Amino acid sequence: MDLTYAPEEEEFRARLREWLAKTLPDLPARPDPLDWPGRRAYDLGWQRRLYDAGYGAVHWDASPTRRLIFLEETERAGAPYVGANFVGLLHAGPTIAAEGTDEQRARWLPPVVRGDEVWCQGFSEPEAGSDLAALRTRAVRDGDDYVVTGQKVWTSHAEIADWCELLVRTDPEAHRHRGISWLAMPMDAPGITVRPLRTLVGPAEFAEVFLDEVRVPVANRVGAEHDGWRVTMVTLSFERGTAFVGEVVACRRTLGGLARAARANGRWDDPVLRRRLGRLNAEFTALWRLIQRNVGAARDAGGVPDAGGSVFKLRYSQVRQELYDAAAEVLGPCGALDADQQWTADRLSSLSYTIAAGTSQIQRDIIAERILGLPKGR
Repeated sequence: MDLTYAPEEEEFRARLREWLAKTLPDLPARPDPLDWPGRRAYDLGWQRRLYDAGYGAVHWDASPTRRLIFLEETERAGAPYVGANFVGLLHAGPTIAAEGTDEQRARWLPPVVRGDEVWCQGFSEPEAGSDLAALRTRAVRDGDDYVVTGQKVWTSHAEIADWCELLVRTDPEAHRHRGISWLAMPMDAPGITVRPLRTLVGPAEFAEVFLDEVRVPVANRVGAEHDGWRVTMVTLSFERGTAFVGEVVACRRTLGGLARAARANGRWDDPVLRRRLGRLNAEFTALWRLIQRNVGAARDAGGVPDAGGSVFKLRYSQVRQELYDAAAEVLGPCGALDADQQWTADRLSSLSYTIAAGTSQIQRDIIAERILGLPKGR
């Protein structure tokens, strides 16, 4: 794969850098992490600026290389991340773009790229996390609606979302991987109760969602009835294949900050620590190359990432944890006392990455079966 950038792509990079340099100083102050309505307004305001500048749909409409340049430059400049809009921009939106009808794309995609609407993800359940095919939330057809009853958990940003990408069981008699459908559920529909869940880090970015005979139009189903598992695999391929790109750039920046901190506090004289940071630098460089490979494969496959996303997710989850273990070594006890507690929050959140977006064991199963061709383990 050619990893070089064409002249027109470097011109795109230069224009983006210029725009970021002009725009970022005028941004308002970031809201308190516990102020979710404020965070929603801030994140959607940033998305609107991107839209007005012609960058709103870069996650979908730009070439894979330009998408990487965009993520690289915005992260390096310290621009806001997608934040509360990540499900819409990185999961639901790409899925609807790939699997939705023309009417569905026209209804749901423009509000996401304009920064008008937020999506949340209603996949996991108390008894169906990594084993997602065990989900029990039922949707019974009643004329032009599905009547949905059940419970979801770890629903990202549910308390501020307008829409939910929802997995339901539409045929309880079918095999566990069949009889599932993918719905777009309006979060203001009667019968929805949202209970925020506070995490170890502090902010309640997840929630339990209880569904009591919620009516969802059949027209809101993406893909055929009972074909939701296949559509879900498309969603998860985006989640594991391209949704972490900006985070890799952020980790590389964090690693540079650790090296500077080690020089400042005298830890740089430790050859073992220098080797540790050097290996982490090699790891993140390799992960960046793997991202480029996965994005290129997605381009060749019509926009949907392949199982290479699981290779990336498996290694990235571990390396991120190793990065913040190294941060604790470099910063020592003072690292837990930084003014904004960001180091502490990032280290705690890193612990979840071997579980979030599919556990590491699930990724190993996917790699074994879909890449190595090994028989199913169970």
